[in-house]
Amino acid sequence: MITTLPGLYLLSVGVVKPARWIFGWSEHVVCSIGMLRFVNLLFSVGNFYLLFLLFRKVQPRHKAGSSAQRILSTLTLAVFPTLYFFNFLYYTEAGSMFFTLFAYLMCLYGNHKTSALLGFCGFMFRQTNIVWAVFCAGNVIAQKLTEAWKTELQKKKEERLPPIKGPFSEFRKILQFLLVYSMSFKNLSMLLVLTWPYILLLFLFCAFVVVNGGIVVGDRSSHEVCLHFPQLFYFFSFTLFFSFPHLLSPSKVKAFLCLVWKRRIQFFVLTIVSVFLVWKFTYVHKYLLADNRHYTFYVWRRVFQRYEIVKYLLVPVYIFAGWSITDSLKSKSVFWNLMFFICLFAVIVPQKLLEFRYFILPYVIYRLNIPLPPISRLVCELGCYAVVNFITFYIFLNKTFQWPNSQDTQRFMW
Repeated sequence: MITTLPGLYLLSVGVVKPARWIFGWSEHVVCSIGMLRFVNLLFSVGNFYLLFLLFRKVQPRHKAGSSAQRILSTLTLAVFPTLYFFNFLYYTEAGSMFFTLFAYLMCLYGNHKTSALLGFCGFMFRQTNIVWAVFCAGNVIAQKLTEAWKTELQKKKEERLPPIKGPFSEFRKILQFLLVYSMSFKNLSMLLVLTWPYILLLFLFCAFVVVNGGIVVGDRSSHEVCLHFPQLFYFFSFTLFFSFPHLLSPSKVKAFLCLVWKRRIQFFVLTIVSVFLVWKFTYVHKYLLADNRHYTFYVWRRVFQRYEIVKYLLVPVYIFAGWSITDSLKSKSVFWNLMFFICLFAVIVPQKLLEFRYFILPYVIYRLNIPLPPISRLVCELGCYAVVNFITFYIFLNKTFQWPNSQDTQRFMW
């Protein structure tokens, strides 16, 4: 029933074996639940430091208050409820996050061989982390494309060439630029030299998939690949909920409604397409209907399953959430956004099961890359996270129950 590679277990051996040799502890002690969970607590400390380093690297440091904002942002993300909860259990989340964030940091510093090696470690914790190794390569490519794009725009400005007009003119310009850029052997060879460690890792992943007969190890019947497009909508809603101080405000709603009115035809088409995707590509995993320990069971039963029309009525909320997330990333280049959303699509859409844990890594990477919010919003966000954590831990510890066919104690969890 274990469907991930043994990265967490191998690293746990690397921690508990030396503890046994040094302190003379018995196997019963070093392989106890407490000791194994302690491994994830070590990862959580590492994640806190990596988040701080990433905020220093990603966010500009020219503002006077930015240092306090970075520290508060680090603390807030470190106690992000779905991640924080699993720091205290023997799950792969903490280790998966550690190696992925470490790989991303090394990528930003230009240490691409180290980044790819850390990406491999992340892959050993969860197979889908290969997507975030590709994201690191995409980050390098996006940086080079942005530099070339700025040069191209400056060149056109100096030559005073007539701009391309008409619908989707910006999209057409970017597409034309990408075609010209990709036709250059010099450009492609430069990108190959920069990203070859990630390409090698991707080849190793492809070899694993061929030899293994798929990406899943263990019980494949419960982890089937499908095109579950509404997963994007669930992620947008999840992000809107946990980042509401930054994404939800009267001014944001007003700006969105003005844009909808201004581009009503485009938004009408987008709504129709979204309704079609919800109608034709909504999948309900058997675990979602059967496992009443997880909050997603109750979200599905009390929101989506109660009335059939609810999933369609939520489409405007999905569109607003998607627009608000995209708007918050406008400080990043169009090529970075393209890489991020491609990787987001690749990591969550093939998943049949609605599981909040799958959203942790993309959420954290998104949150790292939005401009530093004002301290008041960060305090609000941190306070909300603290309340959610208190409630979830209280329920987990005190509101236990039993299944009719089992004597084991069951607990509510993410």
